[in-house]
Amino acid sequence: TWKFEDATYARTAASFDNADFVDVVIHSYRHRFGYAAGDPRYAAIEAKLAAQPKIAVPSIVLHGAADGVNPMQTSAGHAKYFSSRYDRRVLDNVGHNPPQEAPEAFAGAILSLLET
Repeated sequence: TWKFEDATYARTAASFDNADFVDVVIHSYRHRFGYAAGDPRYAAIEAKLAAQPKIAVPSIVLHGAADGVNPMQTSAGHAKYFSSRYDRRVLDNVGHNPPQEAPEAFAGAILSLLET
């Protein structure tokens, strides 16, 4: 649902000229879904994250209801992973990029964290 100007696309499209762009994007998706190994330098960190320790910092999740990459159901029920303040906000008519698609909601979330 995000309507952006040609100038915004042109600024972003410059990244497509990077010779590694396609390889990096494809590897990112393969790694996310378990079809490619991660960088061995981060194996220890990955192991800690795999244990799913509770996240102890105040957190707000902004999830676009129109996100075609990660459907909003994928973030439902995640409060159990947090031991501090946790708030999940589903944003109507917003896709995969809340900071650009809903800048007011994004800034509001940051400001509400600073108030705690």
